[in-house]
Amino acid sequence: MTPLTPVTTTRLGEHLPLLDLLPDAQPFAWMRGGEGLVGWGVYATTTVSGPHRFADARHWWQKQLENFAVTNTVHGNGTGPILFTSFSFSPQDVSVLVIPRVIVGTKGGKSWITWIGSEPQPVLNLHAPTLEKISMSWGVDENADQAWKSRVQTAVDRIQSGALDKVVLARDVMGTASTTIDARSILQTLAREYPSTWKFSISGLVGATPELLLRLTRGMVTSRVLAGTISKTGDDEKDLALAGSLARSSKDLEEHEYAVRSVADAIEPFCTSINVPESPFVLHLANVMHLATDVTGALAETLAHVDAFTILEQLHPSAAVCGTPRPNAAALIEEIEGMSRGRYAGPVGWIDAAGDGELGIALRCGQINADSIRIFAGCGIVSGSDPIKELAESEAKFIPMRSALA
Repeated sequence: MTPLTPVTTTRLGEHLPLLDLLPDAQPFAWMRGGEGLVGWGVYATTTVSGPHRFADARHWWQKQLENFAVTNTVHGNGTGPILFTSFSFSPQDVSVLVIPRVIVGTKGGKSWITWIGSEPQPVLNLHAPTLEKISMSWGVDENADQAWKSRVQTAVDRIQSGALDKVVLARDVMGTASTTIDARSILQTLAREYPSTWKFSISGLVGATPELLLRLTRGMVTSRVLAGTISKTGDDEKDLALAGSLARSSKDLEEHEYAVRSVADAIEPFCTSINVPESPFVLHLANVMHLATDVTGALAETLAHVDAFTILEQLHPSAAVCGTPRPNAAALIEEIEGMSRGRYAGPVGWIDAAGDGELGIALRCGQINADSIRIFAGCGIVSGSDPIKELAESEAKFIPMRSALA
């Protein structure tokens, strides 16, 4: 009989600067406001794809857990062994699952460490790494911009014909750096400039998403829905007026309602009660403002074996990244978008041994490949969308990653 692998979690007793701990240029991270989880080293990793990728991911994770002998003196969400997950948008693309060898977490002013193996507790380096400055060159293709506006117009025409209500179209830009790109540098800049977003890094996919797809904690489900966007000017008075116009915009409110309803409908079968606020609030980020709604629900105690994988399978893809009706929108994306999204717009985050976890939608992100990076942006298209304005909105959504690499 193969001996079990020790997994140890112990309290560190102080709030640690998580990003300053990372010794590896390919870190694992999920954090917001200085709290969250970071990890490094790879104990085990695999990929899944196809229509059953969420169930396949659960099966692999549970098989790994069977091989662990866990000693956990901290307990609670995010402690013990952790699976970092980055699912693809489309079932046909590859999703990545990783169990880091070392994980450090911090929440509520307290920190803890988990490590896999019989070695002594890892020694933490509390000195932020010196990261080399890089210069970037970005692909510029006016023909690509025009082609994307043409796709938006095609989508508007289909919507106005009654084929669907909303579709989300994405585009990408390639950048090349003067040296190998270090994800830690990007994370540090994003954490400084976009503190209210969830920063993430998993197997080269790095970004800062404002959209929480799923938080599952002891039977409580939370999802933050964003849909409806307007750029900021940097002038507080003008931005306040713009926020008011966003909150009254029939086009943006229509787009937002589709997204909220898709999330509420997805979690309702698992819940005894759901709370959906009557109207959205305006979420202010550094470069844009979004209409936002926090949908919450209480899981039905009578339902057995409902975990993060179960709910993700129903939630993804929501109207915020696909459209509505979902099958019609997915078919139109496949027909006209003209690119593979990879893990962009897929669920990204972590899941613990209890099946709880926290996962966002991989937005405002890029996929690193040595000295190059592919960054993404997407826009929700409804009957009132204007291709020129949608192009401008997509450019605003590129800004976080462009500035993090500047």
